[in-house]
Amino acid sequence: MAEIKPETQLVHIGRNPKYTQKGVNPVIQRASSIIFDTLEEKRHATRHRANSVLFYGRRGTQTHFAFQEAMTELESGAGCVLYPSGAAAITNAILSFISADEHILVTGSAYDPTQNFCDNILTKLNIQTTYFDPLIGTGIADLIQPNTRIVFLESPGSITMEVHDLPTIVKTIRAKSPEIVIMIDNTWAAGVLLKPLLFDVDVSIQSATKYINGHSDGMLGLAVANQRCIETLRENSYLLGQTADPDTVYMANRGLHTLPTRLKQHQINSLQVANWLQQRPEVEQVFHPALENSPGHEFFIRDFTGANGLFSFQLKSRLTTEQFTAFLDNFNHFKMGYSWGGFESLILGYQKEDLLNMRQYDFSPKEGTFFRVHIGLEHTDDLIHDLQLAFERI
Repeated sequence: MAEIKPETQLVHIGRNPKYTQKGVNPVIQRASSIIFDTLEEKRHATRHRANSVLFYGRRGTQTHFAFQEAMTELESGAGCVLYPSGAAAITNAILSFISADEHILVTGSAYDPTQNFCDNILTKLNIQTTYFDPLIGTGIADLIQPNTRIVFLESPGSITMEVHDLPTIVKTIRAKSPEIVIMIDNTWAAGVLLKPLLFDVDVSIQSATKYINGHSDGMLGLAVANQRCIETLRENSYLLGQTADPDTVYMANRGLHTLPTRLKQHQINSLQVANWLQQRPEVEQVFHPALENSPGHEFFIRDFTGANGLFSFQLKSRLTTEQFTAFLDNFNHFKMGYSWGGFESLILGYQKEDLLNMRQYDFSPKEGTFFRVHIGLEHTDDLIHDLQLAFERI
C-alpha cells in the first residue's frame, strides 16, 4: 500500500473504533475509579495498565488512549505520555531520566521556563546544566562529560529562531556517548513539520496547548518516546503524579484533524508578513526559518517539511520607552500574549537586555528592539496594515 499523505493521516488518526463507539470522534470518558467485576479482571488491568487498558483514572481513559495512539503514530514513537501543560512535559521528561550529581546539556536558546527549571530546580539536586550555542554542530562533543545524562534540544530556538543541525548533533552524541538520552522540544513543528525520532532522538516533547489544540482554550503537554525510553518516561511521570483532563485531551485530538490545513495557512500568512517586513526601512532582520538569512536556514530546508506562523524581527534602532509603548499598545488585530499556535495574531517586544537575560550562550544582539509575532488566520492585508500603522506611530 502506498504511503498516505500527512493530510490524510491526520484526518483518520486518533479515531480507532474501539474509542469512538460508532461516532466520528472518541468519546469523552471522565473517570477516577475504574470498576472491576472480578478479581481476574483487576489482575489483567494491573498487568497491562501501560497498554491502553483501563486501570485508574490517572493512567488514562478511552479519551486519553485515543490521543496517545494518535501522537505515537504521528511522531513515529513507541508510546506517548500526557501532562497538564507543555512546561510539565518538559520538566517531567527531564526528571524521568536524570539523578542527583549528573549533568545535562541544554540549548542556550531554549524556552525560558526550561532554563528557569534547570537553574532553579535542578540545581537543588546538584545537577549541573551546561548551555550551548544552538548552532554548535559537532562541537557538542567537547561539552559531554562522563556524567552527562541528557542533551536537551529545541529547534527552532525560542524567540531567536535558530535551527539545529539535528543529524550532526545526534550523530556526534551517539558516537561519543550512546547512552545519553536526547530530547527535543518539538512544539514549533507540532509533530508534523519535523519528525525527531526518525533522526534518532529519544524523546519528542510538545506543548499541545499550541498548534495541536489550535484554539487557545486548553493547556496540555505530551512526550513521545522511542522503545528505549518509553517505559522509563511513562512510569516515572506516573510516579510524579502527572495526568491530563479528558476534556482538554478530547479538544487536542480533535485539533489534530485540521492541523495540516491550519499549519499551511499559518505558513502562507507568516511568509507574506515576513517578506513585507523585510522591505521595511526600519527592520534590520527577520528571523523566520524559511528565509535565507535566518540562522540555520540550510538545516531547516533539509530537515523540515514546512513552517508555521511564529517568527521574530528586529528593528535597526532601539525604541525609546515612549515609542515601545506606542508601538505595542495600539494594535487593532495583534494582541500581546505569551502563548501562540491559536487562530489569532500575537506580538511581544524585547529590548537587548531582555534577550541577553534569556540567551545562555555567546549571544551578542544588536541594539535594535526585537519583536516576536505569531501570525494567525486573519487576512494578511489587515495584519500588514496594522503593522504599518505601528511603524507610523514610531
